[in-house]
Amino acid sequence: MAPHEDESTPMNDKPFAITLDVGSSLANHTGSWRTERPVYVDRLPPCNAACPAGENIQAWLYHAEEGDYEAAWRVIMRDNPLPATMGRVCYHPCQTDCNRAQIDEAVGINAVERFLGDLAIREGWSVAPPEQESGKHVLVIGAGPSGLSSAYHLRRLGHRVTVRDAEPRPGGMMRYGIPAYRLPRDVLDAEIERIAATGVTFEMERTVTDLEAVLEREGFDAVFLAVGAHVGRRAYIPAGEAARIVDAIALLHDVEVADETHVDPPLLGRRVVVYGGGNTAIDAARSARRLGAQDAIIVYRRTRERMPAHESEVREAEEEGIRLRWLTTITQVESGSMTIEKMELDETGFPQPTGEFEELEADAVVLALGQDADLSLLEDVRDVVVERGVVQVDAESMMTGRAGVFAGGDMVPAERTVTVAIGHGKRAARHIDAWLRGETHRPSDKHEPATFDRLNTWYYADAPHQVREKLEAARRTSSFSEVVHGLDEESAQFEARRCMSCGNCFGCDNCFGVCPDNAVIKLGAGKYEFNLDFCKGCGICVEECPCGSITMVPEDV
Repeated sequence: MAPHEDESTPMNDKPFAITLDVGSSLANHTGSWRTERPVYVDRLPPCNAACPAGENIQAWLYHAEEGDYEAAWRVIMRDNPLPATMGRVCYHPCQTDCNRAQIDEAVGINAVERFLGDLAIREGWSVAPPEQESGKHVLVIGAGPSGLSSAYHLRRLGHRVTVRDAEPRPGGMMRYGIPAYRLPRDVLDAEIERIAATGVTFEMERTVTDLEAVLEREGFDAVFLAVGAHVGRRAYIPAGEAARIVDAIALLHDVEVADETHVDPPLLGRRVVVYGGGNTAIDAARSARRLGAQDAIIVYRRTRERMPAHESEVREAEEEGIRLRWLTTITQVESGSMTIEKMELDETGFPQPTGEFEELEADAVVLALGQDADLSLLEDVRDVVVERGVVQVDAESMMTGRAGVFAGGDMVPAERTVTVAIGHGKRAARHIDAWLRGETHRPSDKHEPATFDRLNTWYYADAPHQVREKLEAARRTSSFSEVVHGLDEESAQFEARRCMSCGNCFGCDNCFGVCPDNAVIKLGAGKYEFNLDFCKGCGICVEECPCGSITMVPEDV
């Protein structure tokens, strides 16, 4: 398979042609026979289209398949500065849309990305600072995924960048919200240090409480706001004075701080109940087990099918002995116990109380009911609009109503994932760069989608994806060691080779071999062209192209 944007060059300065001499009597005599003619096209692979970070996945898989891992990693780094991190915490929508899933299983894109990211850390691959400085200075508020992404891209574009964050160490919710058993801190630290090495300045433990004052006094040329959702939502639950109710976000934060400062982690007791159904609820329950709880139960008011937590997270939690109670809500919390009520779905699928109650032992209740961003720094900033707890921005440029003030990540209307946040940071950086230069950034047009029906799948043999090993369930709950392991080189390369190069030629020679009129000319380096003096427009090349990179167009086009 070949990359979506093939940067390879022919082996010689002049392309070579391989044709057969069929005599001059046929030359220039086929055009009138055709109503359509074949043309080579590039189509947008579904993996590329689905990636919130905008990665050119097909291109870097091509390099990984060839064993040129550094080239693959550098293609990723054009769009995403955190591949080792993303290879662990991204929920890979690219794989959900992968055409290969309709043959056997989706390509393990996430696993290959992690392999490349980890290899880059081991080999010490780095990104060079910009060759020219713009003279502009951009402030980034928030050192989470969106802030780090914007800082990286802005710095590569030649701008001076300062990142400010209230926490003692950068990473945002990746550090203070995602447990270490999913994202080891040495991996996160290595990728952040690489960003800092390009010249980005980090000012930690520096909370920005008044953005208007910063804009007036400090002379930044632009600002990117990337304040994460660090504030847990509360719910009114009747509780006795001795009841212990803990916020999930605060719990995960305190676990990380305890590890950083080498103090004892928070203790929740022997039996812990987590109230909620998202990924944070799963993380809180799994962390509770690692903190010493013998029993951890997740209480959720809807069904498993409606649970927002990702299936892989739920499955791993169940492997670790965590119990889940569906269609259940908490009505009262006392010291050492709680009352729960059974729910049932009405005709619209909404849970309704049944009046059936049960008492459950619980030393602590952890609330995981969602998160909000603290937007108090915007209270006096003119022209920045906040609605329903999020900042309103232009959907394309990410700019707020205040010229020069941009925002992304958890604090704007969007899905709250690391990958989406990284994509916001990249997009905002490109628009900030254009704005600073007095220009408008216009993204390039996207190619037509490479849909499954355009593929000739006989070319691809069944090859199920490589399974990543996991730490044994019995060993998981005694430490925060990483649960999911990475692929070795052989497995990662095999996985990359499973890519079908949807919509883009990978030089298989099928068109050259099946053409009955020898009208396909090989140009070398996996490139071809049609000799229309011989082509009769039969379309066999289109039918036999494995990846759908040839189409027929009307002769008059």
